[in-house]
Amino acid sequence: MEPLHTLFNELISFFGINAWLQMFKSGDYSSLTTLNGFTSALGPLIPFLLIIEIMRGLFYKRFTGGVYKVNLFIYIFNSFIGRFISIGAVAFCIGLFEKYAPFKTTFAWYWLIYGYIVWELAHFVYHYLGHKVRLFWCLHSTHHAPDNMNLSVTFAHFFLEAPYADVIRTSICILLGVHPALLFFIMFIDGTWGAFIHVGENILKDGRLGFMQHIVLTPSHHRVHHAKNPLYMDTNFCNLLNIWDRVFGTLRHETDDLRPEYGITRKMNPHNFWDVYFGETIALAKDVYAAPGIKNKLMYVVMPPGWSHSGDHKTAKVVKQEYLNNQPPISSATN
Repeated sequence: MEPLHTLFNELISFFGINAWLQMFKSGDYSSLTTLNGFTSALGPLIPFLLIIEIMRGLFYKRFTGGVYKVNLFIYIFNSFIGRFISIGAVAFCIGLFEKYAPFKTTFAWYWLIYGYIVWELAHFVYHYLGHKVRLFWCLHSTHHAPDNMNLSVTFAHFFLEAPYADVIRTSICILLGVHPALLFFIMFIDGTWGAFIHVGENILKDGRLGFMQHIVLTPSHHRVHHAKNPLYMDTNFCNLLNIWDRVFGTLRHETDDLRPEYGITRKMNPHNFWDVYFGETIALAKDVYAAPGIKNKLMYVVMPPGWSHSGDHKTAKVVKQEYLNNQPPISSATN
């Protein structure tokens, strides 16, 4: 019975219905008037949308089990080996850096805009490094490996990515004075939106969301981010507010004539758990082992994916420039 009990608890945890079960049992719904109660009650939102996405795929005969299988297996795998690491990392960073903040905000509505701008900067830094430092790419690549965009992709992460991300994001936010309670509230908003923008075409065919694409990062923007098309690579690093992508020139809108092709450029099997989860780490280890000299070995670890000691670089920047160079010139009209 113990395995069944464990499985039941995992299902309850995945669907985020603990808060609702407790309210149903007690008959007391007063917790919905509190912030913690309200945020907990929203837990089933993304799993519920995921079920709708799968059901619509089945109805329209566009469902392929393989695109969900590995992502959901990764969620189960991570739940056993990394459940509390990220929470501990956040608490550690708050305790370590809070005393060094030059000023401190409060948990008040008028600090929300400042806190969110700082959070997006912190998220941009973590996300940018995840694409530009190969060691960090090994942690982040699991999330980019799926060759189909759907809500299950939000669960596809290497178990050490969340602690790495939260150390960077929490440290920056706390050092810039964001109150811990405000930070947790922003994390909840950002986590919910960050899951939603992985929504597949089974639910949302056009992910641009109308005029909202000019204000926030939409599912369309995130589809571009997950694409391996040269023109789309290494873009849209923010999560909700696109302010820092605009500042650093990494904002890219989806174009009608260039459909996103999902996945990573390394030849791999997106339906094989071991390749999705450990493939980039193994590839890095092979490059480090074969590289001549300590300097080159270290460079493979810290340089962007695609860097080569031979000079034959295949980084996103190089691939994108080669793609642009091969585009036919735009002829000017003559009178």
